[in-house]
Amino acid sequence: MIIAIFFVTHWVLAAFVQVFFLHRYAAHRQFTMSKGWERFFYVLTYVVLGSSYLPPYAYAVLHRMHHAYSDSEKDPHSPENYRTPIGMILATRRSFDDLAHRRTEIEPRFAGGYPEWPALDRLGWWAPGQIAWGVAYALVYIVYAPTVWLWLLIPVHVLMALVHGMLVNWCGHRYGYRNHDTRDVSTNVFPVDLLVLGDMMQNNHHKHPMHTSTASRWFEIDVVGLVIRGLARLGVVHPRVPIDASRVSAAGR
Repeated sequence: MIIAIFFVTHWVLAAFVQVFFLHRYAAHRQFTMSKGWERFFYVLTYVVLGSSYLPPYAYAVLHRMHHAYSDSEKDPHSPENYRTPIGMILATRRSFDDLAHRRTEIEPRFAGGYPEWPALDRLGWWAPGQIAWGVAYALVYIVYAPTVWLWLLIPVHVLMALVHGMLVNWCGHRYGYRNHDTRDVSTNVFPVDLLVLGDMMQNNHHKHPMHTSTASRWFEIDVVGLVIRGLARLGVVHPRVPIDASRVSAAGR
């Protein structure tokens, strides 16, 4: 029971910080927040992702490239360019590493507008620190797992952010249905999308990247979009596009 709670909690929180902070805030700037709240969510992202922490700067640049070159040869993580999801995510990890170490020259249009905290980013991308997080995950399983077979879940914890990214980008550009005509092959994979709290409705998102909700049709649910709506009412975040405009008709192709 403890392992089930640990795994589900880590999965859900990791999906939340990646979708809310890294994707919709850092990469797209769909909303603004105070410096204090930004630092809070920055630290939360580091603590939750642990060994799979992704610097917001690197995430934002790579994701902006993905939108600009979606499903073309220059798309850094399109399934159109890889035979397997594992190959895609390993290449994505290398791209993150190059960006994190400032080895990649960035096009000016992809730079700026993302939160930066160099000290925390260095800590998050520090190999000994990543190993320490991995050891911590393993210890939880060593102490509480009723069978060693459950230890097979440890790599998922270690690579959590990359696992989520693989699911979103592979499934969201291969399977499912389309509501909108876009220049890429993005799709919506609802209700499987609920596993990542709303980010697998890629077709909707690529059509309206600044909308705080990825839901377009009446039956689609974007969990993080609902959280953003709640935080906006509390004054924690301030969406750049009015919340009501974020749910558009699927007929508006």
